[in-house]
Amino acid sequence: MSDAHPAYLEFIDFIAAGTTPKEIVAFRPSVEAQDRVANLIAREREGDLSAEEKTELDCYLDLEHILRVAKARAEQILASES
Repeated sequence: MSDAHPAYLEFIDFIAAGTTPKEIVAFRPSVEAQDRVANLIAREREGDLSAEEKTELDCYLDLEHILRVAKARAEQILASES
C-alpha cells in the first residue's frame, strides 16, 4: 500500500477507523486531496496528463463515486432512524 495515492490512503484510513452514518455524510477529502484532483482535471482538459497521472485521476474518480453512494446510503439510514 505504500505506493497508493494519498487521497486513496486518506479514504482507507477513514473507513478503517470505523465510521457512523453521520461521519460518512460529513466526510470531506482534505484540501490537499481536493487541490490534487482539481489540478489533474485541469491538466486532463489540456491533454497534459501522463499515463500514471491518468490512472491516479481515475482512482480518485472511482473513490468519489463510492463516497457518493456511501453518503446516499448513510442519509437513508439516518432518515430511517428519525
